[in-house]
Amino acid sequence: MILLDNTALEKEPLWEREPVITSGQAIKLAVEVVSTNWQDDYARKTEDYALLGIPEYWIVDFRGLGGVDYIGRPKQPTFTVCTIQDNDYIQKRYRLGEAIQSNIFPELQLCLNALMP
Repeated sequence: MILLDNTALEKEPLWEREPVITSGQAIKLAVEVVSTNWQDDYARKTEDYALLGIPEYWIVDFRGLGGVDYIGRPKQPTFTVCTIQDNDYIQKRYRLGEAIQSNIFPELQLCLNALMP
């Protein structure tokens, strides 16, 4: 999922003809829900989204599938907020019961518990 800045879409040359984004300037937030290909969400997409300059990237790992280098031990549900700083992401992990903080939504009051099925 992505969150787009409608005012920045005017600078996207293909947007009026088809829903294609050619740069990351219009994207304010990208969200990935981790599945069995967790390496893509934690490594590859983190690099790709940082290169595009997307200000914030959320990784939602409901089942604790990510590697221990990404979600720690013991493996458990984890919500990671990646915030761009100097063209790289600073990552902050949140566990059950912890309030999630977001630069995009500074007034957000949400815990991973509220998102769990």
